Parts: sequence; C-alpha cells; structure tokens
Amino acid sequence: MKVLLIKDVYKLGHAGEVKKVADGYGRNYLLPQGLAILATAGALKQSEGIRSRAAASRQVLNAELGGLAGQIEGLTLNFTSKAGETGKLYGSITTQTIAEELSKLVGTQIDRKQVETQPIRTLGDHKAKVRLTMDLMPEIKVVVYREGEAIPAAPESAPEKKVQEEVQLSTVDVEEPSAVEVEDTPPSADVPAAAAVKDTPAAIEESASVEVEAIEESAEESKTSVDENAG
Repeated sequence: MKVLLIKDVYKLGHAGEVKKVADGYGRNYLLPQGLAILATAGALKQSEGIRSRAAASRQVLNAELGGLAGQIEGLTLNFTSKAGETGKLYGSITTQTIAEELSKLVGTQIDRKQVETQPIRTLGDHKAKVRLTMDLMPEIKVVVYREGEAIPAAPESAPEKKVQEEVQLSTVDVEEPSAVEVEDTPPSADVPAAAAVKDTPAAIEESASVEVEAIEESAEESKTSVDENAG
C-alpha cells in the first residue's frame, strides 16, 4: 500500500513523502499512530504543505538539540561485567543501561529507545548511536571490561598536554643562574674585572663612596685656593 507520511518516521522517511509499505505495517502501525494517511488523490494535494511545515519544525528542533548532540558525540562509556574465558559476557549490556549512564554524563534524560546498537554480549569496544532527531544521531563508544579489571584513566587531551609543555619551556627560557653561579663565574678575559661586577650592590656602593670622596677633595681644594687668594 502507498501512504503519505504526515510525520517524520525514522528509517522510513520525512513528513510529506509518499512511501510504499507493507499492508500490515501501514494498517497496524503507521495509520493508527497518526504517522501517515493513505496516499489518495486528495491527500497528495496536501503533501507540499505537510512537507514545508515539517521542515520548519525539524529546523527548530535540530537547533535546540544541536548542543546536546555536540556533548554526546565521541563520548566513551565504560562498563564492567562478568565474562567467560572467551570474552563472552554472562548477560549483556542493554540499551537501558547505556541510556541511564549517558543521562548521568550529559545531565539530560535519554530514553533507551533512542539508543541504537547491536546486542553487546562480549568484552571490548562497541559503538552505539543516540537518535535525537531524524538528522542528529551522535555516535558514542561503549567499552566493556572484565569484572575485577581496572578501568584505565582517560588519556590526557592533546591541547592540555601542549599547554603544559609550553609552560615548561617558558620556565626554562626565563630561568636565571643562582647566586652561587654568579659568584663562582670568573669574568671574561676580554672584560675588566671591575666591569664584570659593576652592577652588583657592593660595586655600586663602592663607586658611590669613591665619587663622594672625590667631590669632597675637590671642594676642599677650591676652598684652600679661595683662602690663599683672599690672603
């Protein structure tokens, strides 16, 4: 049978599209759920209006959930489970378990029906998708460890590591020699000893003292000269 979708139906199509479906699927699910109507000549005249209204609603919804999709994309969920020697789990990691853990991480309620993954019944890495809208389906990684094994810490992100390396390099660049190194380092053969240490506090004080004495001697000589002339 042919139906006109009046709402977006995942894995089938968008609102306003005409689809050929199995009779049972159409009569028992699509029509009773209000997701589609029979594709009669009269219904087809409404298809363009249904399509445009649905597109506008979809755009608003995608904008609202875009931030959440960004949070979820690339997340890794770690679980532990009992397993046999071959790695087969004594049970399975269900979509309900994944949805609950994901909800805690992102702070938003995720329904198990939104989580799509193959049955997880073995240790190791698995992938899952989270259907937020028809267009937003971020992917996550599910890792299952044997019960009793330590779950490794998350690796340090590259940007943070780079910043730390830059800080360390900066510290090395501005590192100054210690006082012991300054005292023990002999002046260069091409530079007089006085010039090599002229900027030290002791050298500055000594230089100032010499200048004061020179000024006092000059003043004394000037006074003597004046007295002699006056006599």
